[in-house]
Amino acid sequence: MKYIIIIVLSILTFQITNASDFKGARDDNSFLNSKNSDFKKGKNALKKATKYEKKNKTKKKNNHFEKAIKYFVSAHKDEPNNIEILKNLGLSYYKIGDLFMSEIYYSEGLVMDPTNNFINQELGKLYFETKRINLAKKRLEVLFSCNCKEYLDLLKIIEKN
Repeated sequence: MKYIIIIVLSILTFQITNASDFKGARDDNSFLNSKNSDFKKGKNALKKATKYEKKNKTKKKNNHFEKAIKYFVSAHKDEPNNIEILKNLGLSYYKIGDLFMSEIYYSEGLVMDPTNNFINQELGKLYFETKRINLAKKRLEVLFSCNCKEYLDLLKIIEKN
């Protein structure tokens, strides 16, 4: 019985050590070391911040928006032409009250995609909030043809004036 167990273990050990020799084996094991991307970490922090915002937990909300900004800035260095990163940076800065930085990232996003509904709406809200009604109306004009929720939301904000 001992001999059978030893033989089976020997065969298994031999097969395991030579497993990478068969056709189709993966030599690159880098996937084992993969880390969470900064963009994904930023999205997670943004999601948590939004949860805390709904619960009215200001300190935790701001902490997570700050984390999101840190991750998105890092991701932006790696991918400066990623519209999603610019959108999230603009939103995160807006949520912590840094309207100047928010405007910079939203404007940068519009350079890449001038008809982006989300960015046009958010930039329109920012312009309205900073008493630049004519600029807010220009964002509304861009959204007019989209027949979308963003247009209606921005229209409501501007019409309240």
